[in-house]
Amino acid sequence: MLPALIFVILVTQIPFAITIVISFMKWNAAYPDDISFGTLRNYITVFTNADLLRAVFVTVGLTVSVVLVSAVLGLAIALLLDRKFIGRGFVRTLMITPFLIVPVAAALLFKHAIFNPSYGLVNGLLTTVFGENAPQPDLMSTSPLLGIGIVLVWQWTPFMMLIMLAGLQSRPMDVYEAALVDGAGPGQTFRFITLPHLRRYIELAALLGTIYIVQNFDTVFTMTSGGLGTANLPYVIYQEFFVAQDYGVASAVGVIVVIASLVIATFALRTASTLLKEENS
Repeated sequence: MLPALIFVILVTQIPFAITIVISFMKWNAAYPDDISFGTLRNYITVFTNADLLRAVFVTVGLTVSVVLVSAVLGLAIALLLDRKFIGRGFVRTLMITPFLIVPVAAALLFKHAIFNPSYGLVNGLLTTVFGENAPQPDLMSTSPLLGIGIVLVWQWTPFMMLIMLAGLQSRPMDVYEAALVDGAGPGQTFRFITLPHLRRYIELAALLGTIYIVQNFDTVFTMTSGGLGTANLPYVIYQEFFVAQDYGVASAVGVIVVIASLVIATFALRTASTLLKEENS
């Protein structure tokens, strides 16, 4: 294990340590002669700058809404795919394909082929159903965050569905048989048996989804380039580092995102550990 451990430390921990050091530096490429160390100015800027605070709220709101909607839809689809029907394996394969598509490709597909107000699928369907006077919404101009959220939900619902489907297939069926013998209906078995059994799986899916969605950059960059109030923290890091070239502020934002992700990851690992203990007991 030692070579692998050394490799992991070199690849991950040393760059992160350097990022922490830079986050305490006043370092802007536009002022190469004005570099200093030992300042909290970058962190103060993150929590006082209006644009950065807006990016924090956008990140939190987008992540929470996408995770909640994806979890609910994933649970509903998992319940449907847990039933026996002809072609179930093929349908399951089709359901996970959105998760396998490259995020940039998915964002371009929705932006140009589905949401476009001139030739997009949504407005085309509205015209087909309601005629020439049908409303023609321009989602990417009026509600761009909603459009980004729809793309992320489309991509992450299969991930949630896979975890919950695994949980459904590990149910103790003898408990269900006993409940049916006692006269329990579908609603009661779902509420008192299925949901309590799936609680850990739902928590794990939500936590893992949060870790990845909070770091989403591809969709925001491809669909809006951070405009119209859609800039999240990963996009702000890109802006501060590559555009403004303020390495100190960019590093401070990155450290905050990593710490938040580590906190969430800790809960995810505890949930996974609890699941493994339950499986082995």
